[in-house]
Amino acid sequence: MERTRKSRIYIIGAGFAGVSIAGEIRAKGILGEVVAFLDDDPAKIGRKIDGIPVLGPIKDVVNLLEKTPADEALIAIPSSTREKLRALYDVLEQAHFTRIRILPGLSQIISGDAHFIQTRELDPQDLLGRNPVRINLRESLTYLRGRRVLITGAGGSIGSELSRQLLSGGAERLYLFGHGENSIYEIDRELRILQEEGVGERATIVPVIGELQDRDYVDFILRRLKADVIFHTAAYKHVPMTEENPVGAVANNVFGTMNLLHAAEAAGTQRLVFISTDKVVNPASVYGASKRIAEDLVLAHGRGRNDFMVVRFGNVLGSRGSIIPLFRRQIMKGGPVTITDAGASRYFMTIPEAASLVLQAGGVGKTGTLYLLDMGEPLCIQDLAEQMVRFYGYEPGKEIKFQYIGLRPGEKLTETLTTGDEQPEDTEYPRIRRVVRARPDKHALDNLTTALAPICYLRGGQEAAYRNRRLLRETLQTYIPTLMVPGDEPTY
Repeated sequence: MERTRKSRIYIIGAGFAGVSIAGEIRAKGILGEVVAFLDDDPAKIGRKIDGIPVLGPIKDVVNLLEKTPADEALIAIPSSTREKLRALYDVLEQAHFTRIRILPGLSQIISGDAHFIQTRELDPQDLLGRNPVRINLRESLTYLRGRRVLITGAGGSIGSELSRQLLSGGAERLYLFGHGENSIYEIDRELRILQEEGVGERATIVPVIGELQDRDYVDFILRRLKADVIFHTAAYKHVPMTEENPVGAVANNVFGTMNLLHAAEAAGTQRLVFISTDKVVNPASVYGASKRIAEDLVLAHGRGRNDFMVVRFGNVLGSRGSIIPLFRRQIMKGGPVTITDAGASRYFMTIPEAASLVLQAGGVGKTGTLYLLDMGEPLCIQDLAEQMVRFYGYEPGKEIKFQYIGLRPGEKLTETLTTGDEQPEDTEYPRIRRVVRARPDKHALDNLTTALAPICYLRGGQEAAYRNRRLLRETLQTYIPTLMVPGDEPTY
């Protein structure tokens, strides 16, 4: 968001976060001028904090302010519920604030420490879904203090959020691993800027460009980096894209994970946390099948001196390529908003909440165990689209039309979080459940990966199998019976 050199800023919330940010704005002198705090606390209203007046109650005074189009509201109440945020947004919008920023949730604010650099433009995802669980992140990350931590897929939605939160964990080094140069560059620069602005602790940040499918390289780099803990988020994950490129999805998601597991064991990595998805449950897509196999590989390897575990959850709000950014682009161009089916629903949680729970599970999880994040109730995609249309100031179905395009190959109308032979049970940690299930059949896994290898990689004497899509699906179906082989599936 562009900002004038001396924009006037109203900070919503005169608590520790708002006061901290106001002090930073004043100290720097170029971010703008804080003209008032707005708060509902009777004990604060009418006072001045560091010379800045506290006005309130918010809904009563917000329309009395003498504003200019450049004026900005900054919501600095990181403990706000979704209901409170929605009410604040309605009040500020009705008062014609066109610039509204927000400080993220408490999962990113450690020990009363809040910085202007952590604020961002208010987004529809801030108002959607349930209230995120509050986690003492500093306490949850004690197992990472002084450790070397590697995040695969560090430039992705979950990987980058894990990296941000890991700044506060006291790790000795953060290895940002990925095969996308630009995405790794972006998260590397972002973390360094956050550190410059006083966010987190002084971990050494090391960007690493590499390919998990290259087994020799993965063996080499893990021996060199000596990572104590690995968070494995890297995957090809877009269902329609992986349906069009099934061999690449299996090569990356299955064999990339295999390479990482073998290299981590050889390098003496103490702990590996694999990020999974609800699409592994009775998979209908190659993506879901590939992640199910990867899940089983991790659980089969998770024995001995290595703590290898799986954390499974559903969709996250606002991830790259997900429906939130897609709906936003469609609304910005005037519609239509495309919906697969009026009855389609998905489980959602915010990216920061998912990352916080993954980090907590990584510290308390036991080897060879599958953990499930409690996703709450599924959200209807139609309702989600309507809420987004209203957020941007339009009338759903009238000013912005909806277009129903039908389910695409590999997609389901609804998702489930466990299979019939998986039994979730509560743990002592809110929203983290342990799943009781049979241990994967390592012999069957070995046979499967042996059969898949010549399809993904050229092998002498097996050239006819290389990149054969139909053979790939038929081979996967021997292990994943729910995966269909379309009658029109091409050979290549």
